[in-house]
Amino acid sequence: ILCSPPLLAALSAMATGEEMPPALQDSWGDFWLFRFFINAAGYASIVIPGFLLIQYFKRRNYLETGRGICFPVIKSCVFGSEVKSVHPEDGSLPPRVEPAESSTARQVLKLLFCAAGLQASYLTWGVLQERVMTRTYGATETDPGEKFKDSQFLVFMNRILAFTVAGLYCALTKQPRHGAAMYKYSFASLSNILSSWCQYEALKYISFPTQVLAKASKVIPVMMMGKLVSHKSYEYWEYLTAALISVGVSMFLLSSAPNRHVSTVTTFSGVVLLAGYIVFDSFTSNWQDALFSYKMSPVQMMFGVNVFSCLFTVGSLLEQGALLESIHFMARHSEFTAHAVLLSVCSACGQLFIFCTINHFGAAVFTIIMTLRQAFAILLSCFIYGHTVTVVGGLGIAVVFVALFLRVYARSRMKKRSKKLPAGETPVQKV
Repeated sequence: ILCSPPLLAALSAMATGEEMPPALQDSWGDFWLFRFFINAAGYASIVIPGFLLIQYFKRRNYLETGRGICFPVIKSCVFGSEVKSVHPEDGSLPPRVEPAESSTARQVLKLLFCAAGLQASYLTWGVLQERVMTRTYGATETDPGEKFKDSQFLVFMNRILAFTVAGLYCALTKQPRHGAAMYKYSFASLSNILSSWCQYEALKYISFPTQVLAKASKVIPVMMMGKLVSHKSYEYWEYLTAALISVGVSMFLLSSAPNRHVSTVTTFSGVVLLAGYIVFDSFTSNWQDALFSYKMSPVQMMFGVNVFSCLFTVGSLLEQGALLESIHFMARHSEFTAHAVLLSVCSACGQLFIFCTINHFGAAVFTIIMTLRQAFAILLSCFIYGHTVTVVGGLGIAVVFVALFLRVYARSRMKKRSKKLPAGETPVQKV
């Protein structure tokens, strides 16, 4: 999983090319806010009829009165089996059930495996993302080339491969009995594609290091969203370590961010898009965390979310006529085709590790791992482009890893104490 010299060389080669000037719209139709509303209108054309159908079947009490060949499909999509692993009297999600023989060492190994998979997938994905969104294709001495503009098509490419991988895996392996109504995946799907779109679109207005810095500080928003969506409670030490990680990564990124790209400056549009990314992404991880209260595997989660992601994105692209336009761009530039496919492969693999991490360790731990990925992304950039790490940056890395080890140690101590306490008692006061 670790980056080998050939892979580093390949990443460096992909990063070459002519850098685009600041994001300037060729027409008002290219402005991000206009495109956001156009995309949202496309999603609404699917969401609103679906919502009305769900309400219709529920009002008709279709679960008891329905018959015919469509009954199993409607039952699965609208009602599900409603079998939860949560006690009905408990309003919050309980700790995940782990085997009795699960040791601290085994949990650490599982955490390291998930973290390594996330790092390998998303470090490569980050280099590709910057290449696709900020550089031209087909540039020659006489032709400046052209830039790919449709962020939604990249989201669609990522989701269609993830849907295919998850579907094949579910078909070929034994999976738990599915209990959740299918429509519940649409909430996470919609927020997921919106967060991805904001992330791609933001690169048109701000520099990549600025985007990385913004991502590094989303640990606390995810925890706040966890309290709002899942009614989760966090210990004081969780807030402390989350704050330390955000501070440490911010120190490193601020001291290491290249300042020579004066053409890509932070703008109001970029700030708004980054804020949208953080909000949507925080909701996605916590809604998925709540859905795991049903007895399902991570791959079932991946399949359910990407079914709706493909439906939403392809519907919106067809309504706008942008699908064929993007395919024609792929036909004109074989290099873009290779980048888009590799981007989708990294995204699909990354999603597998995302769901496994959220299922076993929760949304906050997942965000911590992804926060560390931001630091590794800058380290990779330093290796490829020869950037230097300052003393402040080194101190930031030290703060991050100290906070992570404190979090792992505290979680281990809390589990041991909770096993010793009588039922109904809590080890420490919660917030």
